[in-house]
Amino acid sequence: MSPAAEAPLRDAMRERRARACGLVVAALLALLFLAAPSDTPADTEESTQPSAGGTALVLTIADAIGPATSDYLQRGIEQANDQNARLVILLLDTPGGLVSSMRDMIKSIIASDVPVATFVSPSGSHAASAGTYLLYASHVAAMAPGTNVGAATPIQMGAPSPPRPTDRFNPVTKPSGEDGEGEQSEGEAEQPQDEGTAVPAPATASERKALNDAIAYIRSLAELRGRNAEWAELAVRDAASLSAEKALELNVVDVIATSIDDLLEQIDGRTVGLSDGELTLQTQGLVLERQEPDWRVKLLATITNPNVAYLLMMVGIYGLLFEGYNPGALVPGVIGGIALLLALFAFQVLSVNYAGLALVLLGVILMTAEMFAPSFGVLGIGGVISFVIGSIILMDTDVPGFEVSKVIVGSVALVASGLIMLTIAFALRSRRRPVVSGQEHLLGSLAEVEEDFEQTGMVFVDGELWKATSTSPVIKGQRVKVTGVQGLTLSVSPRQGTN
Repeated sequence: MSPAAEAPLRDAMRERRARACGLVVAALLALLFLAAPSDTPADTEESTQPSAGGTALVLTIADAIGPATSDYLQRGIEQANDQNARLVILLLDTPGGLVSSMRDMIKSIIASDVPVATFVSPSGSHAASAGTYLLYASHVAAMAPGTNVGAATPIQMGAPSPPRPTDRFNPVTKPSGEDGEGEQSEGEAEQPQDEGTAVPAPATASERKALNDAIAYIRSLAELRGRNAEWAELAVRDAASLSAEKALELNVVDVIATSIDDLLEQIDGRTVGLSDGELTLQTQGLVLERQEPDWRVKLLATITNPNVAYLLMMVGIYGLLFEGYNPGALVPGVIGGIALLLALFAFQVLSVNYAGLALVLLGVILMTAEMFAPSFGVLGIGGVISFVIGSIILMDTDVPGFEVSKVIVGSVALVASGLIMLTIAFALRSRRRPVVSGQEHLLGSLAEVEEDFEQTGMVFVDGELWKATSTSPVIKGQRVKVTGVQGLTLSVSPRQGTN
């Protein structure tokens, strides 16, 4: 096909690609528009006007604490303040979470003009690690029967180790020998911590700083709300945990309630301290208004999931690489750019080890280089090693729910290794194949003599006329073999036993 005929075809292909990308972007914008919440959420329109008894805004956190849950709680408290709600009830069930998100949530609770009652519910729930801090920070701390609280040691120091002796005073036990038997005091927790799961002593200066900072923080919250500061320190230093009944007995929580209605009934008339003074709660007849996470919280929770952020990064990198090797394709570049920006946003709010991120990027670049410039495994193997190490250390935390799955890392590495092995196999196979392009592929080819000549003449080979030299006389129509190529001149010799 002539270049003039190819030009319209190329233009048509580019137009189709541009139209496809436009449809993708338009679809994304339409989804965002449809999912965007109105100023007054549809599910709460009827309850935005407080009733005669007032309203209580009910929020629910039943997952690891991260940027999404922090945003959800902060906006919920802002809404309660704007609506002059009487109370915010936080239903809590969490294994812990990120310290930065937890501190932001506590700041909102302390600064709120509306009292916040954190309720560890339903039965079977727990407020571990960061959840313990939230419980201590709340104006009212409540637990349902069959729940527990504690184990608030900074996660980097939470590795199990053999029990270690300690001579410091345990605030919830009698010193050994005080009553002749060394028995537990009446107010002691049944299991401050299990034997064999004691937290190791801080080994480094940074660990000691983290531990002391965590202890000081939870003690300050306990003193602010008038709760048991000694047990709070135990929860951080020794990962102690308590059942709901023991928590009430030790003044860790204020109320044990079986339901929200029971909670409202028990705390009616209780006085709590706000930032601008004390307030007596009037919780009888409050109308419950449940605020469920909207699309923004769900989207933030999705993209800040370390596994999703990790996959978005991979899609973004490979999309941009494919766009670079196929300029004008547009779709890989558009999708890759969006995915990479979302991944970078997620990494901004997550606790990321940037050395690990750099190793992941280096590994992807090396593996991609192996596919396009085969080095028979040198670049590819180095890329896989760099990629795996970087992926393992990518998330700078061991908080449950905020680590990259080893299965995903292994799967991506396995697929990349398979592609590298295929690339090496194709490269080795191509070396064994005969040359099919360039002047070198003429070697060994058969040519037809165009005219009689003894030393120099013309031959026809591969659809073209070539100047040729021969050491023996040849005649027109004779088949000769190409034995060499020197510039634009071929060296030929007659085939033995043939004309």
